[in-house]
Amino acid sequence: MKLAETERLIIRNWEDRDRELFHEINSDDTVMAFFPMRRNRAESDEMLDKLRNMIEDTGYGFPAVELKDTGEVIGFTGLNLINNTDIKPEDAPELGWRMVTRHWGKGYATEAARAMIMLAFDERGHDQLVSFAVADNHRSTAVMERLGMRRDLDGDFDHPSAPDSHPHLKRHVLYRLHKTDWQRSG
Repeated sequence: MKLAETERLIIRNWEDRDRELFHEINSDDTVMAFFPMRRNRAESDEMLDKLRNMIEDTGYGFPAVELKDTGEVIGFTGLNLINNTDIKPEDAPELGWRMVTRHWGKGYATEAARAMIMLAFDERGHDQLVSFAVADNHRSTAVMERLGMRRDLDGDFDHPSAPDSHPHLKRHVLYRLHKTDWQRSG
């Protein structure tokens, strides 16, 4: 199932051949620096299966990002429906991404996220998107800003899933993108 395509990327549902890469990004200390845990192979496989089923059933979740030229999967990006009204309006999906480190700095996260923004606004009828990250995660917030998202200072929050054992991961910054702002910038 292909959800979107860009000049360099295909955004599609996960396949069994993607398991190694999915485990790599979910267990890599650099990629996961702003998350409290790393997943072993069994946990990673279980998460991939859940994502694949969610994407197949709803079209939402974090699908694989594949390089068109080589067929290599380099990470994921997508639209996630979350049910925490302290974070966002109920109809605003979360835009998120995670890429393997050897492909950082090449614009892939921004390119894939732009495709997901177009999907959200043009095909799915959403009026706004949100994205959030640990306050010190400057790489992710830089992507949010390149996408034209704006920080919602009143929306910053302590993430309910961040354990007390990792207080430096609790505070999250919230960014929003409204469809009208996206259309004006486009």
